[in-house]
Amino acid sequence: MVICTFLLVPGTLKAQSTDDLIGRWNLTVEMDGKSAPSWLEVKQSGIRTLVGYYVGDNGSVRPVSKINFQNGKISFRIPPQWEDTDTELGFEGSLKGGKLEGTIHHPMGKKYKFTGEPAPSLVREKEVAWGEPIEIFNGRDLSGWHPDAAENQWVVKNGILTNPKAGANLITDEKYEDFKLQAEFRYPEGSNSGIYLRGRYEVQIEDNKGTPPSSVYFGGVYGFVTPNEMVAGKPGEWQTFEITLVGRRVTIVANGKTIVCDQIIPGITGGALDSNEGEPGPLMLQGDHGAVEFRKIVLTPSK
Repeated sequence: MVICTFLLVPGTLKAQSTDDLIGRWNLTVEMDGKSAPSWLEVKQSGIRTLVGYYVGDNGSVRPVSKINFQNGKISFRIPPQWEDTDTELGFEGSLKGGKLEGTIHHPMGKKYKFTGEPAPSLVREKEVAWGEPIEIFNGRDLSGWHPDAAENQWVVKNGILTNPKAGANLITDEKYEDFKLQAEFRYPEGSNSGIYLRGRYEVQIEDNKGTPPSSVYFGGVYGFVTPNEMVAGKPGEWQTFEITLVGRRVTIVANGKTIVCDQIIPGITGGALDSNEGEPGPLMLQGDHGAVEFRKIVLTPSK
């Protein structure tokens, strides 16, 4: 069943259908003079209720229990996630010409304008052909990389790329579309890091040995994709990821075991660089949470 509302425009009568809203939306939020990525999915539950999922500028994806849509206006409220407040996040917008625009009422009290466009499907029409492997970490210095903050704590010691403390994230100068990635890494007890694919989808690196698998733990695509097994090693030992990303489809082999097999990543994860999913993007190593080291990072791009 499709629910329609009607907008009266001089000389016309235009139907506004929920079909125009249902789907995934890539949002850009103007926050304190900077653009921040966000994401929304709208789904139909039963015959008259809209529900969904929302990703803000940080944190993980959150469920939306009810989305209101009438006369081209959309709104919903969700509880805060990591913010130190009891105030809910408020989302108010309008659907105009196939695009969304509106205001986000942040739990910390500020209001931010946003715009949104339908997210691309990223379906590949033919099988991917692969190029030659590239060692994007050369073992000597930070050539080909740059930090996202003025103060950079990343250094290379004895052939190892080291993030000794929380600080800047590290981003490749080059951008990539589809690729295969091999990484060897280790972390101290209790640490938390990650690898952002195309700068938008975080594969979690965290000290989670002995815990049940979760989308927010080791090997998960943060908040979206749960590994079928927890295979994290011990803190201080070298571990491996082999990741294949084609469009939205991801396969993750961790420490020699396939823990995610050809799964769809619905949208950007919290902390993404942008929401421009149809464009190539860089590799980003998370450095703003905990210590981590890498001794090998090899990327095989698509041709």
